[in-house]
Amino acid sequence: MRETNTFNQAIVIWLGVALLLLQSLGHAETETPERIEWKKAPIRLELTVGQEQRIEFPTSVKVGVPAPVQALLRTQSVNGTVYLLAHAPFGSNRLMVRELDSGRIYLFDVTAAKEGGASHPIQIYVTGNDGTTKDSATASNEVGLDRPDYIQLTCFAAQQLYAPSRLLIDRPGIVRVPVRRDPVDLLHGGGVEATPLVAWHSNGIYVTAVKITNRTNQAQTLDPRNLRGAWLTASFQHHRLLPKGDAADTTAVYLISARPFEVSR
Repeated sequence: MRETNTFNQAIVIWLGVALLLLQSLGHAETETPERIEWKKAPIRLELTVGQEQRIEFPTSVKVGVPAPVQALLRTQSVNGTVYLLAHAPFGSNRLMVRELDSGRIYLFDVTAAKEGGASHPIQIYVTGNDGTTKDSATASNEVGLDRPDYIQLTCFAAQQLYAPSRLLIDRPGIVRVPVRRDPVDLLHGGGVEATPLVAWHSNGIYVTAVKITNRTNQAQTLDPRNLRGAWLTASFQHHRLLPKGDAADTTAVYLISARPFEVSR
């Protein structure tokens, strides 16, 4: 009788171990990404309601969700990985996913059902003309190779100030930094008022957007040689200000510096 009990206990233990192994193998299989090559044709994707779907891209992306499903589909984009979660079933809707650095657009025809949707994470990769493959792993090794120069930083700052919000594009590697918004004595002559608005940092250099306002009754011509401070480059949005009170009495200057704005001026 004692041997029978021992045998039964061993069977129970082995069954438990086998069940744990099967669960581990099932979890590992579920977590193995399904690799899909982007060939410019919309990718069909069926979601399961209440089950989050993970999609990995070669680089950071932004997701555009059609209005009819905005309340039914939660989307999050984090460092090149998109997380989709359907709250309710819906028919086919097209999602546009745009790479922030290159502008490449991926298309997905997405549906949601209560059961039967995709169970694997998805990894999107792109094959270049030379046959090389670019996915999230290879893209991570390329970080830092395409760093913005002075002109690109200046254009980025100008877009942030003047472009419509729907056209604004975040750029990896350009990080917003704090700047004091108190008026400063930036130009010789005292005819204009300068107020820092916003600043960014990238690859060891800084760009600061500063509002310039004419405080006199005379038109002012802006000359970079009249700027106080240590600047690598200075670009005015407009080079002429009309007298104070006119709609054109204000513009912006974009200052590139090797150190933060407060130190450089």
